[in-house]
Amino acid sequence: MSRNLKIGVIGAGIQGVSNALFLQKKGFNVTIFDKDEPGSPVASYGNAGHFSPYACCPLNRPDILADVPAMLLSSFGPLALKWNYVPKMIPWFVKFILNSTKKKMLHTAKNMHQILDLALPAYDELFDEIVLDGLVENKGILYVWNDKNLKSRELEIKVREELGVEQQLVNKQEIHDLEPHLKPIYHAGVYFPYARHARNPKKILLKLFNLFIKKGGSFKKNNIQEIKFENEKPTFKTEVQSFSFDKIVIACGAFSKKLTDKLNERIPLDTERGYHVHFKNCDHLLSRPVVFSNRGFGITPMEQGLRVVGTVEFGGLNNPLSKSRIKNLINNAKYILGDLPEHEDEWLGFRPSLPDFLPVIGPSKNYKNVYYCFGHHHLGWTLGPISGKIISNMIAGDNTNLNLNPYSSLRFS
Repeated sequence: MSRNLKIGVIGAGIQGVSNALFLQKKGFNVTIFDKDEPGSPVASYGNAGHFSPYACCPLNRPDILADVPAMLLSSFGPLALKWNYVPKMIPWFVKFILNSTKKKMLHTAKNMHQILDLALPAYDELFDEIVLDGLVENKGILYVWNDKNLKSRELEIKVREELGVEQQLVNKQEIHDLEPHLKPIYHAGVYFPYARHARNPKKILLKLFNLFIKKGGSFKKNNIQEIKFENEKPTFKTEVQSFSFDKIVIACGAFSKKLTDKLNERIPLDTERGYHVHFKNCDHLLSRPVVFSNRGFGITPMEQGLRVVGTVEFGGLNNPLSKSRIKNLINNAKYILGDLPEHEDEWLGFRPSLPDFLPVIGPSKNYKNVYYCFGHHHLGWTLGPISGKIISNMIAGDNTNLNLNPYSSLRFS
């Protein structure tokens, strides 16, 4: 494989930038395209900042299906629907239900674990080349719950145990010792000692992007609307220009479907809308991220304050922000931490989700010079570098020693 190939990457979030950096390591000439500046307020900016190598237990589980109606009816619940979007979501939900058997769930968990297990070493390869300035903390991540939710938790714990994930079950006293400011609403929890968190995801992303530029990469702020082919070579069409490449990678998260649809590949990608708010000058209240499993939200201590994140809202890319979801986060934060000042920074971002909760990593079904890297749902931030490393090996023709079939888009055809 000639290493002086020109490669175009669509997407300047953690997936696109990670792909670009690992492709550069292989000697390729890489250009990133995005309609926004890197670090703009999309998913790689607004996420929970968790590096979660333990998070192999997917949402497509038999026990979750039974809980969905109650979740939708609760104003504190983790799940919401924009009713105008329901007709569009029905095919996705049907596929999700078909994927929510125990067998399918275990298939997802096993194949998520395969890449999650390599996620932190892949990050470290990139972090070795930048100055992190304390932007990553290694203090673990803590999940807490109360008795109402025990059944779900037992299933998760057992699945992780069978896959060999390092986890420590913690009781009330141990949770209090780890995080004394939490109100004692919890009965038990699990602590993942080797997980990490970002103090500011945007700053980390920009450091990685600047490394890409320093190593000779280029960035074009263009909205790629179409991909044409000339002698199998992909060409990006913008409103005014076209750019030709030997190979391309589509890594633009929830926006990837607009392009894969035009490549005649029906990938059932949809959007989970996630929210955050900040409570400024409160990050001293927690030492590490805490997730309250019953209500499906988390709080991460960051430079911007305490970032409260969560909720899954199905509503597509065009609906406005839901004030009720913001209120839900504020109420949940106060429920677990007591009195907090006025919140700031109401944010909405889009997580790209597939109904089997596995990402798409690999070549396109119809075009051999097109590669996909999207659909990482809640784990886009964790899985950026390992996904980029896998794609760079595929493009270079190098062996990964991994079973990559489960991530292929062919599973939907």
